[in-house]
Amino acid sequence: MKYFIKTFGCAANVADSERISAQYEARGFTKAKTMKMADHIIINTCMVRESAENRVYGLVHNLSQLKIRNYKLKIVVTGCMVGMAIRDKTGKMLRILQKRLPTVDEFLPIEEVGFDYTPVRSDSKRALVPISNGCNNFCTFCIVPFTRGREISRPFADVVEEVKELVKKGFREILLIGQNVNSYGADLKNKPNTKVTFVKHLGRYRIPTLFPYLLQTLCKIDGLEKIDFISSNPWDFSEELIETIARNPKITRSIHLPVQAGDNDVLKKMNRWYSREQYLDLIANLKDKIANLKLSTDIIVGFPGETIEQFNNTVDLCKKVGFYKAYISEYSDRPFTAAHKAFQDDVTHQEKQRRWRVLEELINKPNLN
Repeated sequence: MKYFIKTFGCAANVADSERISAQYEARGFTKAKTMKMADHIIINTCMVRESAENRVYGLVHNLSQLKIRNYKLKIVVTGCMVGMAIRDKTGKMLRILQKRLPTVDEFLPIEEVGFDYTPVRSDSKRALVPISNGCNNFCTFCIVPFTRGREISRPFADVVEEVKELVKKGFREILLIGQNVNSYGADLKNKPNTKVTFVKHLGRYRIPTLFPYLLQTLCKIDGLEKIDFISSNPWDFSEELIETIARNPKITRSIHLPVQAGDNDVLKKMNRWYSREQYLDLIANLKDKIANLKLSTDIIVGFPGETIEQFNNTVDLCKKVGFYKAYISEYSDRPFTAAHKAFQDDVTHQEKQRRWRVLEELINKPNLN
């Protein structure tokens, strides 16, 4: 029996697919070179944008033709679309999926794919290491808390042991993965009868995280040469984390720090917990403390109600920071999110495209030369 996995979305989905491969191979399956050669096709889905969701519907529709010729073919859908469905206690989302994807044989919650087997790595040099899953922040545009649920950190010792084993197998680089990677361990500290001292950062009190301590511990592993991480958030990028990176040359100097917008009113509507001034102060601190720093970011253009002046504030912020790369997306209205309920998607598609081009030419085009 052969399996084939098609992965949509981010590095977290890629890491999930590596664990799915391990589970299938533990059952005696081997990896097929193409979909046409597979007995089981697993589609790991993304719902961050509507376009990603639509690609899944299109793919499954095309696979229905394969199923006509191969009645034994099994189609399995997993990832964020299924995560959304199982968290909808009304059952409405699951019924919609079943209706739109009638040829799918199984909807597999990613939570059922554990860490019992060694992932089948897609890269022979750099290993993906999930350290947490889910998010507690509820930015108004973001569907992740509904597709992946509340943030859950992996046990500290499990992460360290996995990295040690990877080094023994010859891996020299790791990428630590979490939807909010630098809040790792906040839930491990927040246990009953545990005294927690809150720290103030960017004007808010937060539970201190274990992420700086995890980085310090991993840096001590002989043979490990580089530690990268994604995706971090400004509100957990503490002074302790900055100093930890500065002290340890094994830790990446390419930091991805999503800003999403450069206008205070838009940031507030997004439920991002900082102002543009606080973000710029954080960037200045990073540049001051960490040599050879390279910064990348995420930006959404055309958020509901975003005016041209507000967009120009984002352009201005990007010029001040000097990002070497930006993942720019046009706002996509997502079900269940606060923005979907509270705001009208009133920026035209043409204007979103224009704003995308402005930032693409400002940030990404110069770096292609």
